[in-house]
Amino acid sequence: MKSIEGVGLAEVVSLYEGMQGEFMQLIFGQQLHIGGMKASLDLAERAAIGSGQKGIDLCCCNGAGMRCLVRFRDVASMVGVDATEAVVERGRRKCREEGLGDRISLVHSDACRTGLEPASGDFVWGEDAWCYVADKPKLIEEAVRLVRPQGVIAFTDWVEGPAGLSDTEAKLFLGMMTFPNVQDLSGYARILTENGCDVLVAEDTGRFPAHVDLYTKMIEMQLTYDVLATLGFRSDLLKTLLEGFRFLGELSDARKIVQARFIARRA
Repeated sequence: MKSIEGVGLAEVVSLYEGMQGEFMQLIFGQQLHIGGMKASLDLAERAAIGSGQKGIDLCCCNGAGMRCLVRFRDVASMVGVDATEAVVERGRRKCREEGLGDRISLVHSDACRTGLEPASGDFVWGEDAWCYVADKPKLIEEAVRLVRPQGVIAFTDWVEGPAGLSDTEAKLFLGMMTFPNVQDLSGYARILTENGCDVLVAEDTGRFPAHVDLYTKMIEMQLTYDVLATLGFRSDLLKTLLEGFRFLGELSDARKIVQARFIARRA
């Protein structure tokens, strides 16, 4: 696992409260993960998440993934946990606006120490967000505590790919993304197994290269003014941003970083 110093929960909260958070919602939409709604429904289908179930979304951001599951998979109820108060408030407002406030609640808390009741979810959910958590073993431990026996933990995340990152690439990548570290496929699978889970799926989704190319083109070809507005109309920041996306494209094309899919069952 590659790591850097000086990045923790406070830095991640600051990112999502600032201009970078605005930019990410502009480019990614409400669902701040690669693949959007299609990826959410794909993961839910593979994990057999559906009608009547109760779920917990760790690092839920504005709750868009939960709204998707409630609307399109007929999930009975969801509780989302996120450490950034601004996005929790935004999520609560969106749930009320969409008429889903009675089925979805958001909690402002550390995903590693949620304070929620043990074994209270039929499934625990996450989408491209656990990469922001420094203590991944503690996060998985909390996920296992929250899911009922025989319940499912289903998540996607950005991980180090099979080609591997050099130390220089890892430092640049982690610093640019405000990730304290980056896990790999076998590392997440090992942590899940050590916490009493049967790992059913641990694989590359294959989505990363095409989507990074899409986001870069959106900035260059359609949303240039909108992006500049979120950056205070600083063309130097736009240049740096595009260079960063091209760097992500190079890493993803080389399979040095991938979006991975995990589905595990608590024994």
